[in-house]
Amino acid sequence: MKNLSLKIDENTFQDTEKIISKINKNRNRYINEAVEFYNLLHKRKILSKQLKKESSLVRDESMKVLKEFEAMLDDNKSI
Repeated sequence: MKNLSLKIDENTFQDTEKIISKINKNRNRYINEAVEFYNLLHKRKILSKQLKKESSLVRDESMKVLKEFEAMLDDNKSI
């Protein structure tokens, strides 16, 4: 485990102290869980942004394939 020096706003510290006393969890565990949650949140945001970018890159090709399938279906209906 790594040691870390942390400067925290007074209001945030006071809120944290109130919460950890009510949920009966030590400060270190609480902060570790908070950082883990925040990391997960940002990983998901990064992944979402990447998926949107990649989706837009393949959108035009997907539309071409869809039109080809629709044309094939239209051709079969006219037979």
